[in-house]
Amino acid sequence: MKVLLISANAFDHPYPVYPLGLDYVAGAIEDRHEVDIADINALAEGRQLEERIAEFDPELVGLSLRNVDTSDNTDPRGFLEPYRRLAERIRSATDAPMVLGGSAFTLFPEVFLEALGADFGVLGEGERFALLIEAIERGTDPTSVPGVVGPDRRCRAPGPWPGPCRRRIADGGDHTRFYIRRGGMLNLQSKRGCRFSCIYCTYPYIEGDHIRRFDPAQVAQTARRLEQAGARYLFMADATFNTDIGHSLEVARAMAAAGVSIPWGAFFAPMRHPPGYFRQMADAGLAHVEFGTESMSAPVLSAYGKPFTPREVIRAHEAALAADLHVAHYFLLGGPGETGETVEETLAGARRLSRAVLFFFCGMRIYPHTPLAALAQAEGLISPGDDLLSPVFYRSRGLDLDAVLRRLTEAARRRPNWIVGAGGDEAAGILERLHRKGRSGPLWEYLIPPAGAKG
Repeated sequence: MKVLLISANAFDHPYPVYPLGLDYVAGAIEDRHEVDIADINALAEGRQLEERIAEFDPELVGLSLRNVDTSDNTDPRGFLEPYRRLAERIRSATDAPMVLGGSAFTLFPEVFLEALGADFGVLGEGERFALLIEAIERGTDPTSVPGVVGPDRRCRAPGPWPGPCRRRIADGGDHTRFYIRRGGMLNLQSKRGCRFSCIYCTYPYIEGDHIRRFDPAQVAQTARRLEQAGARYLFMADATFNTDIGHSLEVARAMAAAGVSIPWGAFFAPMRHPPGYFRQMADAGLAHVEFGTESMSAPVLSAYGKPFTPREVIRAHEAALAADLHVAHYFLLGGPGETGETVEETLAGARRLSRAVLFFFCGMRIYPHTPLAALAQAEGLISPGDDLLSPVFYRSRGLDLDAVLRRLTEAARRRPNWIVGAGGDEAAGILERLHRKGRSGPLWEYLIPPAGAKG
């Protein structure tokens, strides 16, 4: 069967993100089917989507919906309408059945199936797409496959994918070339699932709440192939790279042993690490550490379900700096347990995080299938019938979040390394200019003031 996989994600702030999930879907079906990938980001620079569809003439179309919205209270934009318009373009170009998938679809399957007029959808990890195709070829009902849903059937994510995860690396593909031109950053994955219990997070629902580790040697070989394909930087797409400290060290050592020579970055929890952990990571090519810190108040971290304390944040920060790594912290203000006093505690703690970029987000986005959604319903902030598709943010009672946002915005004017939200068009423009100059990676380290400067 001829299968066209389409990445619908056009959101590029602060930079466009490589559609890693479609590589795994392609890897699951390419041994028996002819597969092509079309990326809306890449198509914007070349052939129109309709031309690509006509040329390939697919028998089945898979449409990946990665983002529901911006998840940013400073710029809360939903993506339903752009996705709807894209689906209309696909329908105008082919009569092939259309199957939806991706994290956004998994969270809101009924809404997207109806709005986009799709035939089927795949919940959770995309490898189940292979089972859907088998059902179509056998002439059986695809919705009999766990995790496959049709417009008239409600379904929950079926849990982790039990089969192998094989990635197809499209050397020289249009979408690969696009990201190589735009900064050279491609994605890598070393495991799936997350055992943490962060109150707002959708990863346990989408990927499962236990860790499935990829073989470190295979991860390293994939990294080498991506480097050979032209990547100049790799970002680990794990929910949190150091949820299993031992495995993360094995992956780093395997990448060094395989001769991976390009830098890489990952998202870390700022928890307790063994001595020399970040130095070993740096020796294996790690360049950027992005900490999901969220707060510097112990009661708030506990309410958020975080597995670390403010003291451990400071220790992890200092250890990463001692290993000569670029460091960023992400803060999420206004969630359960937040008060004016805890905001002050976080801002005071943030000022102790020297030589780092600090990203501040105000208001915690409420997604279905999370403990936060259950809490918000119990507190009467949302109702059982609310679909939550339009961005809805938790607001801690008694906290003027708009005043907090105004204060942050004013403080950020004096501190170039304090970024409110994703930084907006200004940050995206800076990154684009740096990419045009040949720089690679997330590049937020250029916002850090020189040593001795104020900020």
